[in-house]
Amino acid sequence: MKQVYTALLYLSIPVMLLRLLWRSLKLPAYRHRIGERFGWLRVAAVKKSVWIHAVSVGEVQAAEPLIRWLLDQYPTLTLVVTTTTPTGSERVRKLFSDNLIHLYFPYDLPFAINGFLKRLHPSLLVMIETEIWPNLLAICERQGITTILANGRMSERSARGYHRVGAFTRATFARIALVAAQTRADADRFVALGVARDSVQVTGSIKFDIRLPASLFEQAAVVRRSWGDRPVWLAASTHEGEEELVLAAHRRVLRDHSNALLVLVPRHPERFERVALLCRREEIGLARRSSGKRAAGSDAVFLVDTMGELTLFIAATDVTFVGGSLIPVGGHNVLEPAALGVPILFGPHMFNFLLISEMLLQAGAAIQVAGSEQLADKVSNWFADASARTEAGERGRRLVAENRGALDRLSALITHYLPPAV
Repeated sequence: MKQVYTALLYLSIPVMLLRLLWRSLKLPAYRHRIGERFGWLRVAAVKKSVWIHAVSVGEVQAAEPLIRWLLDQYPTLTLVVTTTTPTGSERVRKLFSDNLIHLYFPYDLPFAINGFLKRLHPSLLVMIETEIWPNLLAICERQGITTILANGRMSERSARGYHRVGAFTRATFARIALVAAQTRADADRFVALGVARDSVQVTGSIKFDIRLPASLFEQAAVVRRSWGDRPVWLAASTHEGEEELVLAAHRRVLRDHSNALLVLVPRHPERFERVALLCRREEIGLARRSSGKRAAGSDAVFLVDTMGELTLFIAATDVTFVGGSLIPVGGHNVLEPAALGVPILFGPHMFNFLLISEMLLQAGAAIQVAGSEQLADKVSNWFADASARTEAGERGRRLVAENRGALDRLSALITHYLPPAV
């Protein structure tokens, strides 16, 4: 089965290249550094490194506390961080500057992986959340490279998909040296897929170990003053087909709160222009972050068409709606608004953050809505009731504080595979 899988990958190389070129039409950065994806690296060779793989922005954010811990405790280590997307790459550069090596993740082709490993010689690979690549794991095992799946999660739907491949799946998962799972349910699914039971530990989610910049609330206060005295809600990480629903909700909100402002943050930068055109087509007053201009009183929507500022704008708003949830994407990280004490709304599709979203609902820090009309009603209700809004936000803040510690548990496990800390 592995040979068939690899042969199909080789046959797919033209498709991989065409896909990169197609995506580059919207985001030109996909045309850059293509060689890295095939293991052709321009970085100087190193004798030994620690490799962390985080697919995109969300995984980079989750991995940030771990990466900072490694940089602090092991300053002599060469740390390599890979991402799959240019937005993930940009986030790594913004967070860590030149303190580590950033590269694009190699395709799961033997020659690409071998080229990558030959140049960087990692002794340890830490994969964030759910990154299972059969050839990568097989080659790492053969070369004596320890592989750890950190912050591991495995949904029922994904587990069913892996089970269909049978013995190939079990052989692949059995090569993982350690899985630090978010929950007991995740851990049980990894064991059922082939990871040795004594190689699975439940550590919780490192996403609870959020570090907020000391100056964040001061910066948010400046942003908030620029909008004037008006109620503000934010729609974070929205996707194709979701902005229409959010804008329809905002029109309903405006009936009760005529001066309300919607801060709209699309998930993918290549869609910024399309979302701006959508707002104009619907004749909604629009201000854009990239223009440098403030949102005037006649502007009903403030479009954040820049990268890396989501946390700032969450802190500056009264209510946050987390996107990817009104449509079946699976939702996005709900813990940032919770840590900031901002009440949260999300739609019915939160399967990527099922446990965390349920925890927030049970704590009274979030409300799940069925669609656009209910979203509008809940936003309006929270605008009208400041005490309820504040209480929901404080419950979210407490929940995050009570569940911190996953980073300590994960780092204690990883320490066994690293040299003595400085």
